[in-house]
Amino acid sequence: MAGTRRVIPFAEFGRQEVGSVGGKNASLGEMTAHLADAAVRVPPGFATTADAYGELLDGHGLRGRIEEQIARLHEGAALDEVGAAIRSMTLAEPLPTGLRAEIVSAYEQLGRDEGREDPEVAVRSSATAEDLPEASFAGQQETYLNVRGTARLLEAVHRCYASLYTDRAIDYRELMGFDHLQVALSVGVQIMVRSDLAGAGVIFTLDPESGFPEVIVISAACGLGETVVSGQVDPDEYTVFKPSLKDPGLNPLIDVRVGAKRRKAVYAEHGLTRTVDTTAEERSQRVLTDAEVRLLADWALTVEGHYGCPMDLEWAKDGLTGDLWIVQARPETVQSRRAASTLRRCRLTAMPGTPLLAGIAVGEAIGSGPVVVMDSPVDLERLPSDGVLVTGITDPGLGNTIMKRGLRHRHRPRGPHVPRRDRQPRTRRPRRRRHRPCDAHPA
Repeated sequence: MAGTRRVIPFAEFGRQEVGSVGGKNASLGEMTAHLADAAVRVPPGFATTADAYGELLDGHGLRGRIEEQIARLHEGAALDEVGAAIRSMTLAEPLPTGLRAEIVSAYEQLGRDEGREDPEVAVRSSATAEDLPEASFAGQQETYLNVRGTARLLEAVHRCYASLYTDRAIDYRELMGFDHLQVALSVGVQIMVRSDLAGAGVIFTLDPESGFPEVIVISAACGLGETVVSGQVDPDEYTVFKPSLKDPGLNPLIDVRVGAKRRKAVYAEHGLTRTVDTTAEERSQRVLTDAEVRLLADWALTVEGHYGCPMDLEWAKDGLTGDLWIVQARPETVQSRRAASTLRRCRLTAMPGTPLLAGIAVGEAIGSGPVVVMDSPVDLERLPSDGVLVTGITDPGLGNTIMKRGLRHRHRPRGPHVPRRDRQPRTRRPRRRRHRPCDAHPA
């Protein structure tokens, strides 16, 4: 593959390169290349290209063997068998020598730029069909955090390639009519922010429940951000009124809710991560100060202005330096596509009974029906079409099975990846929000 670039630093590409580095990496490059002058901080890194992935497929006939497995699926073979077979074949296929050398070289250069040997990095999958207006592939492939050293890095990259054929990813491409072999995978390698010692979370530049465009909603939890994006914790939530954000004399923070934050993700002893309990002090305190909320909101507004559409971002705070960083950004694809002229309100007309269960609100609708408690889609036949499903966290596989049964999915999770995991319901009547200019008071 003489002349083909297998690895490219973030600073050398932008959002127009989705076909080469995928949606996730294209956004990181876009912000690195074009928003540094606006003081938006993005951790440095590099991405492998779609050409590099193609080299893996074409080196020893892997592409043809994947085609054979997909044909088996269309002939009636079980999805889990086909997915497992393709992932196994991908992992058995050695990474091309040239790709391995370029990844190691780029990683060593990243270490020199950071002033330390074998820096910890995040290794994230970025599919070339990701974050498109008509479909959202976010969260379907693997991410590995706290990866250190060339051997672990190459292993993580290899596993990211294999994750293009998770059962969920195959199922979604089938559902959306995408040709599996026309979707390539790029892998982003980015310096880790030590948010395990501080906190991380997500930002929406509109209200993710109502679609109200004049607010920025920031979620924050202790530790690495994976507990927030997967819905494992009840995070803090900060609501910022955009018009007041533009006036330095006003305090734009109109609502603060301190979440329970009972768990956090931290570095594991020998690499990667683990989840531990938070302390009583961590649970009771805010993750972000007013000044930090304002800085993140300023950055979010800048990113939204640059892209020209509502955005969904992930942020992290470094516990060693106190610095804040934007680690991911993508266009918001749910509320922003709804009709802005339509407002739907739900209210209870009967006297509510004694609360039986509390959790995190995932929408603004109200429903009723027979309650069925289950932890696995194996027992899904017990759920009637008008039933109320109660489960800890809705696994993507369970969500896909529910959709196949024709049941209506009424709620959108309050997390950055709509397809990734749905949150557990807090109540059938989520708390009401108030968005009023008069709530923005002088600092």
